[in-house]
Amino acid sequence: MTFVDRNRSLKQTFVETNGVKLNVVEEGDGPAVLFVHGFPDGWRGWRRQMAAVAAAGYRAISFDTRGYGDSSKPEDAALYTVLYHVGDLVGILAKLGIERATLVGHDFGATVSWNAAVMRPDLFDAVFGLSVPPVLPGAGPSMLEMLKAAGKEGAFYMFRHMKPEADQEWADAATTFSGALYWMSGLPDASEAWGPMDPSKDMHRPSPIGIPPFADREDAETMIAGFQRDGFHGPLNIYRGMQPYFDQAKAFAGAKIRQPAFFAYGTADSMVKMRALNEEDLKPAVPNLQGFLPLEGVGHWPQLEASEAVNEALVAFLKRRKV
Repeated sequence: MTFVDRNRSLKQTFVETNGVKLNVVEEGDGPAVLFVHGFPDGWRGWRRQMAAVAAAGYRAISFDTRGYGDSSKPEDAALYTVLYHVGDLVGILAKLGIERATLVGHDFGATVSWNAAVMRPDLFDAVFGLSVPPVLPGAGPSMLEMLKAAGKEGAFYMFRHMKPEADQEWADAATTFSGALYWMSGLPDASEAWGPMDPSKDMHRPSPIGIPPFADREDAETMIAGFQRDGFHGPLNIYRGMQPYFDQAKAFAGAKIRQPAFFAYGTADSMVKMRALNEEDLKPAVPNLQGFLPLEGVGHWPQLEASEAVNEALVAFLKRRKV
């Protein structure tokens, strides 16, 4: 179905693959660029990047990942591992008749994209990651196992998101979604911003300004209505499926991302500030890293907070990358 949205022509398709039905939205023609959103978000979170990429001569494809928006929402957390998400990407390309695509991922979508590049280099020819650097399978304990061994299970936010009661804690979407946009951004004072290791500074606290000005209000309100209707069980299942993925993926231990890659992040992102991050840190896992962009004062939503800078970097990467 083709529909006009904000004076732009978008094409909507429902792709059935991998046991789910996925809501896929496209704009433009040319080489394929597949956008993968994170938590909590949806296909609309990429609207500005889709427009820029389509205008530059590419086929921009965004979709609601399983558990979100108008896509299927399996109940079982075992169906939300990274392996299932990568399978969804593969299925989308197959159903749309696309041989190769560049991946653009944010947050959990970046994790999916980095891992998809490792698993299917025949399909994914480059990766542009936002906010979350590569977390790839290893032979030893996972990040979650190491945090648990260090006694951080009660502190680190991902463990809280795994609990059954998290569904209800997030249920008031008008509060929690707006809160996640605000507290994870570069707007609040650093002393009050989201603290991944501090339960008193959770991301879903009420925002003092409601929907932040960097977000598209109409899109945010549409997503709030969707989360209010469908709940957060599906979206939160990505956290419940993380350790099972690390357990399943030992076959990929030590694998590298050899495709051209780019990483951008906000310097005010609390997640990134958990560890010192520089370009050299990424190169062992990403030897063909062709761009590294710190965005000063930006938080966890660079595609919204600094959309022009992200768009410029993304289009330049697409046009001049060395495959």
